[in-house]
Amino acid sequence: MKAAVSLDDLVARGLVDEAEAPALLPVEQSFRIRVSGAMEAAIWAPDDAVARQFIPSVQELDIKPDEMDDPIGDEVHSPVKGLTHRYPDRVILHVTKTCEVYCRFCFRREAVGDEGHLSQAEVIAALDYVAVNPAIREVILTGGDPLVLSARRIKDLVARVAAIPSVETLRIHTRVPVVAPERVTGDLVVALESRLTTVLVLHTNHAQEFTDAARAGLRALSGAGIMLLSQSVLLRGVNDSLPALENLFRELMRNGVKPYYLHHCDLARGVSHFRTTIAEGVALMRGLRGQLAGPLLPTYVIDIPGGFGKVPINPDYVVAGDAAREWRITDWRGGVHSYRDPET
Repeated sequence: MKAAVSLDDLVARGLVDEAEAPALLPVEQSFRIRVSGAMEAAIWAPDDAVARQFIPSVQELDIKPDEMDDPIGDEVHSPVKGLTHRYPDRVILHVTKTCEVYCRFCFRREAVGDEGHLSQAEVIAALDYVAVNPAIREVILTGGDPLVLSARRIKDLVARVAAIPSVETLRIHTRVPVVAPERVTGDLVVALESRLTTVLVLHTNHAQEFTDAARAGLRALSGAGIMLLSQSVLLRGVNDSLPALENLFRELMRNGVKPYYLHHCDLARGVSHFRTTIAEGVALMRGLRGQLAGPLLPTYVIDIPGGFGKVPINPDYVVAGDAAREWRITDWRGGVHSYRDPET
């Protein structure tokens, strides 16, 4: 299990100023801290786009009344330990609560690092649930970060999922290829091989996170036939600008990763300083449509607080007009055009 680090560690590594450390003690007591070597090297300046994601801040102590311990409702839809069954055809398997980094905006920040990995008995119980529910076609491994597990354990887990006839797809949500690229070894790539369609969803929020080692790891994964998608979080002070998002999505595509989701920041405790307004996010997506080709554009989504699922947030390109069958369509430059449906 990857242990959290202390403020003293961050001071010793030059990531936190010694004079600022006492004010951060309450943050350390509330939320775990961990910064990988790759992300430490990717920090170019204090409070830059990478530092803001991983270095603790006193702003985390400002907890708003509407912020939640479990903002997306994992526990509401948990039939057995470690499993979330929110949608009919897929489940989330929380195989570990450990990560290589602890993001300061994480929607599971109350739980990550708390209990380590699921035991073998708990994994078997979760997959027994999947096996007796044949409507489940996809198993999504998350955590924590599932790729902190050893290649041997991952190989065993993949084999157990593949042994369930009704399951067709294995999806893995991870930060590892970027934040700890040394873990993307030949043994790991082999461990992911199975009859299943394997999809790796890379969590990354800024082009500055990409190192040569990360690019090499992504090439190894795509070369093994693994589909690569991304998920990012819209974060104030990190990527809430057209240049930052454009650079991120272009960097992803250069490395064979399809931008998949841009998440509106969740209502986790102590993250209000990261949250943009929905209107700001919609404006950014509208601006990106004029600058990026379709394959580079993710879907902007929000998880409805309380466990009600994820829905897209779309700019209003098409709205009903004043007359019957009339629509008003706005192009990416802001021009408005009239369109009529056929008579029925």
